[in-house]
Amino acid sequence: MDRFAGRVAVITGAARGIGAAVARRLATEGAAVALLDLDEKTAAATAADIAASSPALGVGCDVTDEESVRSAVERVVAELGGLHVLVNNAGITRDNLLFKMTADDWDAVVAVHLRGAFLVTKAAQQHMVQAGYGRIVNLSSVSALGSRGQANYSAAKMGLQGLTRTLAIELGPFGITANAVAPGFVVTDMTDDTARRVGVSAEDFRAAAAALTPVRRVGQPHDIATAIAFLASEEAGFVTGQTLYVDGGRAL
Repeated sequence: MDRFAGRVAVITGAARGIGAAVARRLATEGAAVALLDLDEKTAAATAADIAASSPALGVGCDVTDEESVRSAVERVVAELGGLHVLVNNAGITRDNLLFKMTADDWDAVVAVHLRGAFLVTKAAQQHMVQAGYGRIVNLSSVSALGSRGQANYSAAKMGLQGLTRTLAIELGPFGITANAVAPGFVVTDMTDDTARRVGVSAEDFRAAAAALTPVRRVGQPHDIATAIAFLASEEAGFVTGQTLYVDGGRAL
């Protein structure tokens, strides 16, 4: 299936995890993909693997820095020929209970998730408007509904849902849709790091999460990539401003 033939997709935070899975999925369906990540070396390595079958580019980018974002987007357009799909996936965690959370912890998480999505979307949308076509998918989370020890992360992820609704309103007249995907527990380096932080093995952490999930398993990056591929496709042209929870029923 070549749903994305002739399309160029930019995925932030794409060196590994969900971002890398999204890049691979879109590439298998014909997209040229640009993997933006602060870790340029790993992004380039992942892109090189994808490039064996589809055009792919790894680009170092700090999504919180406006000049870095502008330069990255310009490079993508110059080397891949356009920009039609944007997946704002870059994110970090700095978990702690509110009374222990520092202002730096708060600012860092909000900067990467919210400022980053704002800056990259602002840079990308001008190319989408010129083309009269675009798909924007923002990564929210079930944590947007509230999560102990994640005041910063929860606020940022719910903020992305508000940003998504506003983008849908402002950009819809130009042929651009904007949606969000809110994953539940997904097996990534980030969730493994959380397990280590709370003092349990990754396997036990995943098992506990699966027990709380109606479908009785945890998510894999490809589960999220599948949902994003639909929202980024032409078939989803009448779907905009929505948040899709991909969580095995856990948010219910």
